[in-house]
Amino acid sequence: MLTTLSGGWRSPLFSSLEGYKQGDNQYLTCELNLIRFVSALTVETMSKRKNRKIAIAVDLSDESAYAVQWAVANYLKPDDFVVLLHVQPTRGLYGADWGAMEQAVDSKDEESKQRLEKSFDILTMDKTKDLAKPIVDAGNSLKIHIVKDHDMKERICLEVERLGVNAVIMGSRGFGAAKKAEKSRLGSVSDYCLHHCDCPVVLVRYPDDENEQPHKFFRESVEEGSKMEVESTPQDSMMHTGWTE
Repeated sequence: MLTTLSGGWRSPLFSSLEGYKQGDNQYLTCELNLIRFVSALTVETMSKRKNRKIAIAVDLSDESAYAVQWAVANYLKPDDFVVLLHVQPTRGLYGADWGAMEQAVDSKDEESKQRLEKSFDILTMDKTKDLAKPIVDAGNSLKIHIVKDHDMKERICLEVERLGVNAVIMGSRGFGAAKKAEKSRLGSVSDYCLHHCDCPVVLVRYPDDENEQPHKFFRESVEEGSKMEVESTPQDSMMHTGWTE
């Protein structure tokens, strides 16, 4: 239905608003303009949100492999840009559920330490590429982002903020009776990120039941031919940068 305001201005109105013709004409005009503005803003916002940037924070564990597989199957959209984020520790080696393990060689031996670090760098890149394969197979745009730091949880939060992602996904082992005492410690990486990252955090629970767990993910060699962008920080910029709330 068309109604005519003073000055001959014509605008479409619902019949439920017809009674307002006896009110302030300027108010009616502002109300209509506001409706149009909000509608345009909504369309623009939806357009901007179309292409999301999603980070998946990984270590070299089966928990992370499961989180990647879960994200591909349940969370990622075809047009999402994925950042596979790995924080390589500068002291010790890290395994399942982001826990520390003892070094295999004497860290006082500088030459042995350098050989270990070089080997670990190669291992890290190979395993990270292996982790990324489900994302590549799904057809999502992908960037591998590797940094080094002695505090994984703070650095993840820092990189998530710096990269400007819409959400971060990470794996976490389940809290079954056998694992509860071991895994429910305060200060875990996933718990810290859940409370300190400046974007939504999705924690993917690793199945407690061995029958529900996926087969071991890592292979001895990385399949060649996958195209992905890889970024790693240079050695001279790997110092801890800190994080404040």
